[in-house]
Amino acid sequence: MGLFTGKKGVVLGVANDFSIAWAVTRKLLDEGAEVGFTHLPGDKMERRVRKLAEPIGAKLIASCDVQKDEDIARVFEQAGETYGKLDFVLHSIAFAPLDDIKCAFVDASREGFKTAMEISAYSLAAVSRYASKVMPDGGSILTLTYYGGEKVVPGYNMMGVCKAALDASVKYLAYDLGPKNIRVNAVSAGPVKTLAASAVGDFDDLSGLYDAVAPMQRNITREEVGAAGMFMLSDLSSGITGEILHVDCGYNVMGSPGRALAKGKV
Repeated sequence: MGLFTGKKGVVLGVANDFSIAWAVTRKLLDEGAEVGFTHLPGDKMERRVRKLAEPIGAKLIASCDVQKDEDIARVFEQAGETYGKLDFVLHSIAFAPLDDIKCAFVDASREGFKTAMEISAYSLAAVSRYASKVMPDGGSILTLTYYGGEKVVPGYNMMGVCKAALDASVKYLAYDLGPKNIRVNAVSAGPVKTLAASAVGDFDDLSGLYDAVAPMQRNITREEVGAAGMFMLSDLSSGITGEILHVDCGYNVMGSPGRALAKGKV
């Protein structure tokens, strides 16, 4: 018997096997979960997700454009029909037009801002609204965030502002859904090389900074984030909601470069 034996959920946002969402999914599967998936519209994204989902026997593989309420509603109606009810949902969705990520936030376009906020932040509220309809016994909703929403991380630019909105959304959604025994939390991971991360800043420099500054003197692994995500979706975290769990080897607690300064690394 695993922690998720008999439990069913939906993962939104797997892009490939390097995705943090897939690292969490692997841990869920190891604990006995049954998992369905969504993918962006289009044959290319469907093939990517099916390549991972079909070998594990996923019963639900559905297209979903989170900019359309009707798409989100349809997906969770399908999930209810497929699984009866859901116990957990993993939201791993973020997007901004490349030009608006690459430039300084002050130069980001109005339309780019609207798009990025709608997909990266508002989508959590929309997903939570429709997911809650098929979570009659309560459950856990988890999203993925980053420290750039709390403090300025050069190169993260507009996505940092979107993550700040996402972090606030977690707290308000936790309040709204608490009476239904649905918990809403976020995992804030250190730098992990993913398809999304390739569009933001210089990954190698950022990873090296974590190696130098974090109390544990290293960066995190994808597996560590996966395990933390599984924990937050499990009944082991039944008393936790509205929280942002940092999985970053302690980087977020530092107010100075610490040992790195003494060693002349910064």
